[in-house]
Amino acid sequence: MAQLISLDSLTAPTTARQMEKSLSEGGCSSSSCGSSSGPADLAPEIWEKVKDHPCYSEEAHHYFARMHVAVAPACNIQCNYCNRKYDCANESRPGVVSEKLTPEQAIRKVVAVANEVPQLSVLGIAGPGDACYDWKKTRATFDSIAKVIPDIKLCLSTNGLALPDHVDEIADMNIDHVTITINMVDPEVGTGIYPWIFHRHRRWTGLDASRILHERQMEGLEMLAARKILVKVNSVMIPGINDEHLIEVNRVVKSKGAFLHNIMPLISDPAHGTHFGLTGQRGPRAMELKALQDRLEDGTKLMRHCRQCRADAVGLLGEDRGQEFTLDQLPAEVSYDPNKRAAYREVVAAERGEHVSHKAAADAALADVGEAPTLLVAIATKGGGRINQHFGHAREFQVYEVSPAGIRFISHRKVDQYCQGGWGEDATLDGVIEMLDGISFVLCAKIGDCPKDSLKAAGIAVSDDYAHEWIEAGIAAWYKAEYGAEIRLSA
Repeated sequence: MAQLISLDSLTAPTTARQMEKSLSEGGCSSSSCGSSSGPADLAPEIWEKVKDHPCYSEEAHHYFARMHVAVAPACNIQCNYCNRKYDCANESRPGVVSEKLTPEQAIRKVVAVANEVPQLSVLGIAGPGDACYDWKKTRATFDSIAKVIPDIKLCLSTNGLALPDHVDEIADMNIDHVTITINMVDPEVGTGIYPWIFHRHRRWTGLDASRILHERQMEGLEMLAARKILVKVNSVMIPGINDEHLIEVNRVVKSKGAFLHNIMPLISDPAHGTHFGLTGQRGPRAMELKALQDRLEDGTKLMRHCRQCRADAVGLLGEDRGQEFTLDQLPAEVSYDPNKRAAYREVVAAERGEHVSHKAAADAALADVGEAPTLLVAIATKGGGRINQHFGHAREFQVYEVSPAGIRFISHRKVDQYCQGGWGEDATLDGVIEMLDGISFVLCAKIGDCPKDSLKAAGIAVSDDYAHEWIEAGIAAWYKAEYGAEIRLSA
């Protein structure tokens, strides 16, 4: 392919500059692209499964998108943090959907999205109820999609109660990624989280409900691991109820074969109508969540880039284009065109190769800094691994930790967008600054004098000097300018 192709020409504007290299100049192959857990860290067959999965690979989430189809509304448990009746198009929260789909409607929607969102690599079913409890709809959807788009990855999320009944089918369908929400391994703890479950044609409450759920979750996890299906365990961190207990959860799920553990903060806004929201149960603060994650680093691999997606989410993690693809906007008939997705994957191979070389150069440049503090840096980014978003336009900041030992992704912080139509609200800016608790420095593509002064007054430095650079290269350049000799941005 002789002509230059850019990520911008293939996608919504999620990367800021066009690629400068022709595909004919090469890039990394599928076996050599880097990741925070890359080919050097994982068995080849595992790397092949996760390298393009935005939820199972932090590195992949810069480039690849997921799509959830809301075909499974029935649920067999009640959680104190869940209320599936609430919906706001701007709300990103598990269990929330704007419209439920039949399997036939889901197929039409997936094909339409695949034709328009070339980053799409994963199709998931995450409810809005439970994918395993509403199994007939889940299976019908996956069977049909696999025939139309055979290269898309299939994954599902479940509370685990009905999971053991369907593991053999999951394996036969080549679903090699399953997420189980496991909030406890002690049924006593579970009584504060689950009012009831529905199992074997009856409702169970109290300790009996928690015991049955725990036993079924452990059985399902072990069955999946035995079949070499990758399991991500989601756990909701609920201060005062299971926060300390999650250390034991981490130990147990690791011992039973979980590949990844994702600690998510409780969302407990009273407006959502959940039990926890209405009774005043608070969620963890950002630094509390980080502290717990840091304590678990010797256990199962941690997922730190989760966005707690809606059950009808579409797009890159951190964005949701679902409202662009409601049923009333879809063509009556669609046919799948694989060309755009194939071209995008070629371009990304080269882009990832360049990115990984800059990441390695950034870590190497920091190695000779000597003694310097470990700091948190917040990045305004639209995706693609670059510092490419205006401060006032950010709806979230990606947070990295930097020290002489290197740079690593830590988390993201959701914020209200400060700048609306060229104007900024002081109250919104105060909220953004509050969410940047613990952050020493902010890197963005552009920022005005007013928010820059307010951040400075709050003890947070900010710069747009590294606009459109790779995130790690910009962080390293700033850090070494502060604590050592200045470095070049290029690898």
